[in-house]
Amino acid sequence: RHKICINIRVVKMLGHIVHRGLAAGGFVAQHSSILPALSKRLFASRPSDDKVVAVEVAPFAVHKINAPSRHVETTVGELSEMYKTMYKMRRMEIAADMQYKSKMIRGFCHLYDGQEAVLTGIEAAITKEDSLITSYRDHCHNLTRGGTVANTMAELFGRATGATRGLGGSMHMYNKAHNFYGGNGIVGAQIPLGAGIAFAHKYRKEPNVCVTMYGDGAANQGQKYESMNMAALWEIPCIYVCENNHYGMGTAEWRSAKSPSYYTRGDYIPGIKADGMDVLAVKQVTQYAKQYALEKGPIILELDTYRYHGHSMSDPGSTYRTRDEINTMRQHRDPVERVKKLLVEAGVPSEELKMIERDVKKEVDAAVESAKAAPVPPEEWMWRNMYKDPTNCTLRDVTGGYVTPHYSLDYKI
Repeated sequence: RHKICINIRVVKMLGHIVHRGLAAGGFVAQHSSILPALSKRLFASRPSDDKVVAVEVAPFAVHKINAPSRHVETTVGELSEMYKTMYKMRRMEIAADMQYKSKMIRGFCHLYDGQEAVLTGIEAAITKEDSLITSYRDHCHNLTRGGTVANTMAELFGRATGATRGLGGSMHMYNKAHNFYGGNGIVGAQIPLGAGIAFAHKYRKEPNVCVTMYGDGAANQGQKYESMNMAALWEIPCIYVCENNHYGMGTAEWRSAKSPSYYTRGDYIPGIKADGMDVLAVKQVTQYAKQYALEKGPIILELDTYRYHGHSMSDPGSTYRTRDEINTMRQHRDPVERVKKLLVEAGVPSEELKMIERDVKKEVDAAVESAKAAPVPPEEWMWRNMYKDPTNCTLRDVTGGYVTPHYSLDYKI
């Protein structure tokens, strides 16, 4: 009763401070140091960030390698950060869906909701010195590689403040400063590029890997096997990650692959299959794979995941699978809810999680409004980033007229 009374008084004090701040602007700013202390008292029963949470993940399937331990330890602090990241991904992709349907976003748009545990778990196991390359389903990758919701949304809107200055759009986000190499629009094209990036790490004697991500729809391509052969010959530190969401475009894996056990299809390259809907299982297997890749060369990870939306916004996603199947995945395997449940079981107050959710929603809403207000790229940017002067060249515009480009040696934007 004593603790409850204290918390009620704290809530009233916080309300009083907010009211005074609104009514007599400046009060909150002058007394901002009070708020952290009051927040700590409000959540006095909250476990510390250092509290260890032990989990046993689902069994790993393996090919020519021993399995990692199923016993995973994390902390409340790490789980909280994972929840915030994954919830932000989810809200951002939902907002992108809404803006696409409002025709504010045009062209191709492939959403990542449902697959958040894959990227979040991978990033928890590597560093920003390690490289990352992926397919056209890349919005959330920009977010984890130094980007923001604001510049991701602006890029989707085709605005000059976007991740790639509004020139790349949904499929071509990129951040070299944080070793993120896209965003690649051609199915499977990133796979040999990833092997090349991994080779560069080895050539420079850097203790880093390249995580090369692709979907089950790209898993049958010849260029994948050519790059794997080279990677194995030269023992390149490349982690090939097959995000198996079970439907390459609209084709079920069993209809497109004679052997849908993608983790085994490197033949001479070892592979591991893990639950891609469990962020801790993904982190565990990626840590294991990184250590192996640095010592012995390439390895394949197949992460069993699921996309809630269709392949792209032009795909309703319900003609080749049932709504019952989608709802079952949401109810029983949702990766965001799984982390939330672990936090609640660890003793984190539900109000703290609601605060995270409110803050994320505000950030996403603000990003949408910012993108709407941002300028479109100026016309001259269309012929920037060129390496050769397009002499005697004219460009036809959408009105039927012609524009003569003005080449600049300062070609970078």
